[in-house]
Amino acid sequence: MCLGIPGEVTAWIDRDPLFARAMLDFGGIRKECSMVCVPEAEVGDYVIVHAGIAIARLNSEQAAETLAQFSKLPADEEEA
Repeated sequence: MCLGIPGEVTAWIDRDPLFARAMLDFGGIRKECSMVCVPEAEVGDYVIVHAGIAIARLNSEQAAETLAQFSKLPADEEEA
């Protein structure tokens, strides 16, 4: 099963079409991700990230709903 996680674009590192990268915030955890598939994203936008690659933009309402659903998941397998 594949899982895409929403992250907020906080800063662009490289906007070159072949090497586009940005810093994203995942609820306080910041990671550098490839932005080759969503070069139109701007700082403050939310994107879905799978395997370190942003694959789609989403609006803030969609991101908030997805993050709210994730927060309801058990923290570890023992709680499931």
